[in-house]
Amino acid sequence: MIIDTHTHIFPEHVKQDRSRFFDNEPEFKLLYNSPKAAICNIVELLKSMDKYQVDISIICGFPWRSPEFTKKNNDVIIESVQKYPDRIKGLACFDAFWTGAANETRRCIDAGLSGAGELAFYLSGIDKAALTSLEPVMTVLRENGNLPCMIHTNEPVGHKYPGKTPITLEQIYTLAKTFPANKIILAHWGGGIFFYNIMKKETKNILKNFWYDTAASPFLYDSQIYDFAVDAGVIEKVLLGTDFPLLTPGRYFADIDNSNISPFQKKQILGKNASSLYG
Repeated sequence: MIIDTHTHIFPEHVKQDRSRFFDNEPEFKLLYNSPKAAICNIVELLKSMDKYQVDISIICGFPWRSPEFTKKNNDVIIESVQKYPDRIKGLACFDAFWTGAANETRRCIDAGLSGAGELAFYLSGIDKAALTSLEPVMTVLRENGNLPCMIHTNEPVGHKYPGKTPITLEQIYTLAKTFPANKIILAHWGGGIFFYNIMKKETKNILKNFWYDTAASPFLYDSQIYDFAVDAGVIEKVLLGTDFPLLTPGRYFADIDNSNISPFQKKQILGKNASSLYG
C-alpha cells in the first residue's frame, strides 16, 4: 500500500483566480504569487494517484488568516474525505494564531478528519508566540485520540525559496519539549533535526514523538538522505509526503530507488509507517 501523507487541495474558485485571495494573506501570496506554483483540486489529485498507484492521500488546505477562507478550504477537505472515504483522509488547516483554531480543530475532527496540518509559521518561525498559539490545538488533538499534527519545518541553511521560514533547530527541539505527548509530523524532513537522534544523551527521548515527511525532498536533498535516516535510527518514522502538486510521486519513487535502503524499508516509507501512525 502506498500512502501519500502530504498533499494540498484548494476550493475551485481559488484555483480559477488566486489573485483574488492575495489581499491580507501575505503567506498565501508569498507561496502562490507565481503562476508556476500549482494549485489543484481533488479531481486532479485522484488522477495523479491513479497514475502513480497511490492508494491513499492525506490532504490539507492552507493556513489562511481569514476565518472565512479557512472554513471554506476545510469544508472542501471534509467533502473530499466523505466522498472518497477509501482513498482520501484529511487534516484541519488554519492559522494557529486564530482565536478560533481549537474550535475549528474540533469541528473538523467531528466531521471525520484525522488530525491537523499543515500548520505553518512562514514569517516568524516557531517562536515562543507560535508555541503558545499551538497549545489549545495540541490539547484538542490529545483529547481526541492523540491525533497527529503536521507542522511546516525546513532546513535553516542553504538557498532561499518561497516558503522557507526563519526557523532554527533549537525552535524545532523546543517544539518537541513543549508538546512531549503529542504526535508531531515535521514536514520536509524536519529541517534535518533527525540527525541528532544519534546523540547519546537526551535527544532520543525528546524526539521520540516526531515523524518526518519527505515533502520537497527531490528539490532539497540527494537520495542519500534515506540512508542517513536508517543510520540515525528513524526509518520507521519517515513518511512519504509529496507536497502534491509541487511534485509528483514518481520523483520520490526514483529517489527512494536510488538509495541503499532495503525493500522492507521502502515499504515502511511508502505506507507502513503512515498506516501505523494514523491507524
